[in-house]
Amino acid sequence: MAMDKSSKIFIAGHRGLVGSAILRRLQLEHYGSLVTRTREELDLKNQKDVENFFSYEKPQYVFMAAAKVGGIWANDNYPADFIYENLLIETNVIHAAYKYGVKKLLFLGSSCIYPKLAPQPLKEAYLLTGELEPTNEPYAIAKIAGIKMCQSYNRQYGTNFISVMPTNLYGPYDSFDLKHSHVLPALLRKLHLAKLLRERRHDEIKSDLKTFPIGFDVPQHSSADVILESVGITSESVTLWGSGEVYREFLYVDDLADACVFLMLHYDESKIINIGTGKDITIKNLATIINDIVGYEGKVAWDTSKPDGTPRKLLDVTKLKELGWKAVTELQEGIRRTYEWYKSS
Repeated sequence: MAMDKSSKIFIAGHRGLVGSAILRRLQLEHYGSLVTRTREELDLKNQKDVENFFSYEKPQYVFMAAAKVGGIWANDNYPADFIYENLLIETNVIHAAYKYGVKKLLFLGSSCIYPKLAPQPLKEAYLLTGELEPTNEPYAIAKIAGIKMCQSYNRQYGTNFISVMPTNLYGPYDSFDLKHSHVLPALLRKLHLAKLLRERRHDEIKSDLKTFPIGFDVPQHSSADVILESVGITSESVTLWGSGEVYREFLYVDDLADACVFLMLHYDESKIINIGTGKDITIKNLATIINDIVGYEGKVAWDTSKPDGTPRKLLDVTKLKELGWKAVTELQEGIRRTYEWYKSS
């Protein structure tokens, strides 16, 4: 029996960017038996706690959106944390789903699983055909292990565990911590703070810094100006990481959630499937779009000593389109919604 409105559904990681969007989508579609746990209530890294949870709740369907995630800086500086924590979370949840009879599980992978220099756009068949991008290799290996685990359980035990590969995501409830966030929220926040500083709106800067941590260590009791300067923001200019010349694809997270629910209902193959828009953009052009939305009028510089990551990362979404799904949120509109959420938080 397929997932219906009365099915018991566990959303792992429901407070994160992806999990919160999946929860919103399921609520919008009037699914009535949704199960969630905060990190404090259930440590997914603890095998015994996870098994006790599955034994007690017995969910029928699982959206596996919990993961340790971050941008280039975080991946490059905390490789052990990224591989260790993600392997633990995946292993515990996937095994418990098998052990306690979950009917179907959707595992969220990542486009970073593909080789650094693979042909573009990235087809699902390119998995494990070349070397990974070094800066996020530990995270990518953990995600590949999750994919292979799902496929192996399907093969040995006849489970129905599917794996989806989303492109770069953004939207409400994203991380805006400049040390750990991905490129789009980092650009959005930097340009917003640069605008506030340029316009001498110091009270709003203080409020922002209180709501969203910067992430980088600065001396205690530092002024807002000193804190912002430490991340490349002055009253005259803002410095962004990398060359800005690499290409990235961006998917609004509510579109991803819609795709995940669609695939939970209509896809039952062990083979991975990409989720994206099929369109990409240079980081410089992305910064220009964000600039127009934020309204920053100062100078923008690029720190080419910082890593760019993979030169291009565009997903081939032919398989998903053939099933009958495509993204609907245009990049400008998605960024505008994200910016409004950010300002109101």
